[in-house]
Amino acid sequence: MELIDVFATVVEQQSLNKASQLLNVSQPALSRKIMRLEEELGIQLFVRKGKRLELTRAGEVCYEFALEQKRLERRLHEKLQAFKTSVKPASIVIGASLTTLQSTLPDLITIYTREYPNTDIKAVTGKTHEIVPLIKEKRVDIGLVASMIEDPSIVCVPLFDDPLCLVLPEGHSFADKEELFIQDLHELPMILFSRGTWYRVLMDEMFHRCGVHPDVKMEIDSFEAITRLVSTCKTATLLPESYLRRNLIEDNELTVRFIPELEQTKRTTSLLFTEEAVLEPSIRRFIDQAVRHYHTADEYTL
Repeated sequence: MELIDVFATVVEQQSLNKASQLLNVSQPALSRKIMRLEEELGIQLFVRKGKRLELTRAGEVCYEFALEQKRLERRLHEKLQAFKTSVKPASIVIGASLTTLQSTLPDLITIYTREYPNTDIKAVTGKTHEIVPLIKEKRVDIGLVASMIEDPSIVCVPLFDDPLCLVLPEGHSFADKEELFIQDLHELPMILFSRGTWYRVLMDEMFHRCGVHPDVKMEIDSFEAITRLVSTCKTATLLPESYLRRNLIEDNELTVRFIPELEQTKRTTSLLFTEEAVLEPSIRRFIDQAVRHYHTADEYTL
């Protein structure tokens, strides 16, 4: 592939003279290399017009290949560099519940990889009761769940409280209502999380406590599906505040309303891990950054 590299240099320098100086070979020797490449490929790469060289269409294709080859060589050297050092590339496996996977984990990964871009981060999704045993079995390093877990073998660090909000499609009769109460949700057509999910358990407990029975039209696991269907079906829903980003609200033409009983109905999003896991520097850094990001007031000790 040496001749391809020589050819690319000639193209980029737009001159045999300049290219020969850069490559530290004589101009006649450089001309012979280009002629040999053309012979090997069986096609003319340049049209010679006096002292100028112009690429043929075949030459342009060859140059595109040369650029691609350079990119591949660069990637090869970057990959091989990992084997030339005794330091193993850092990796983190995070187990996340579906709600935190969609609403919280992307921000934490962005924050972490901004400072440590070479860390290999993998995510495993599951319900909270599925994430806990994965941590104990060391199949994931960190758990991110919308719950507080009391287990002597796991450290639970709270990040933030996440209250529920009433989400309505624009034009809904409640959208501009001056004041809303929890009783307004009685028999209100709604799309809610599927039964068995942590947020649905929280909602059902609140409905039972307040004597409210909404008209549940659909039960869905996905945040994104719920937000799209709220607008399409002209129904209401309850979503955790952490998920309600401005672009999500605007793109789906939604309105958010706060009701006192809903604001008091909240789950705590937490990090879960074992004491052994934080001995790994990359895992400890991820945890520390997450805690700083959410300004957790309570210090934790390991």
